[in-house]
Amino acid sequence: MKNISNITTALLLMASAAIFQSCGSSKAEEEENKKAPVEAAAIETFTLEKKQLSSKLQIPGELIAFQQVDLYAKVSSFVKKMHVDVGTEVTQGQLLASMEAPELTAQLTGSQSRLKSQEAIYQASKANYDRLLETSKTPGTVSQNDLDVALAKQNSDLAQLEAAKSAAKEITDTRNYLEIRAPFSGVITARNVSAGAYVGPTGKGSEFPLFTLVDQRKLRLVVSVPEAYTAYMKNQSQVTFRVKSLPNQDFPAKVSRLAGALDNRLRSQRTEMDVINSDRKLLPGMIAEVSIPLDGNVNSFAVPKTAVMNSTQGTYLIKIVDKKAEWVAVKTGTSNADQVEVFGDVKAGDSIVKSANEEIRDHSEIKNQKQVTL
Repeated sequence: MKNISNITTALLLMASAAIFQSCGSSKAEEEENKKAPVEAAAIETFTLEKKQLSSKLQIPGELIAFQQVDLYAKVSSFVKKMHVDVGTEVTQGQLLASMEAPELTAQLTGSQSRLKSQEAIYQASKANYDRLLETSKTPGTVSQNDLDVALAKQNSDLAQLEAAKSAAKEITDTRNYLEIRAPFSGVITARNVSAGAYVGPTGKGSEFPLFTLVDQRKLRLVVSVPEAYTAYMKNQSQVTFRVKSLPNQDFPAKVSRLAGALDNRLRSQRTEMDVINSDRKLLPGMIAEVSIPLDGNVNSFAVPKTAVMNSTQGTYLIKIVDKKAEWVAVKTGTSNADQVEVFGDVKAGDSIVKSANEEIRDHSEIKNQKQVTL
């Protein structure tokens, strides 16, 4: 029994020694690995070249009617009949509403009576002057004074007749305002009164227009272009836009009007594009997402966005000169998804670090460099 116990003890001691030996060798290998030199990863660089960078600017815009007008009653009157309603398509000159004002009818009758009376008076004075003039041809029959008085009376009656004609015309023109007609072709988008309502410049219902008329066949796309991008927008420039109701359809538009000055509050330029809307898919008031093409300068440099380093000190590119890193301060311009224009103390042929970061210190030595092609 003692022999068996001794053998077991010996086996346990041998196993423990083997375990300690393996642990020791593992730790030794780890120490050796730590002491072994690690080869630094190669820094990728590319050759700087001039190229034209094209991108797009996405900004919101608003579609408004090319023509829109609120129609009010010119004179105080009652609405006699409404000939159109919301959604009615009308043509230029079409009758929209008929009004009535009994006092205007009475004024027109009185003015016509005064006109006829004045015509009769003028005809009488004219006939009297013509007779005296004919008689005066016989010497000594009519004095010159009587002839002058008759001529003055004729001229005075003629002036009174012209005044009566003007008064009658004024009342007639005012009476014509009782018919509300469309100033241009379009669609009625609002109606605020009904038959029998009292309307007019000082009437109770005059705070709202009778109708709102909108031209839908042609729209204006209004965009406020930020100051930094105004140089890209010129007359006849082509843009495209989308609306939420038709998200997969691009609509073309052409710049028609530029404000020529910046808005003092937004620091942007109002730009208008004409949009033909013959099928009336688009509606006034829609918000559009406008895509403006930005064609960069052909003499500028475009680099990957990863090559531009934004630090607390500024914006830099890292240039490799004689195997040393140099931080070059630059300004950025137009950009797209992958590249950005840069402006600074750089030239074609410079070797630029593709992935710039602050770990590559200024004036540090670059031992391992790998040239890549963009």
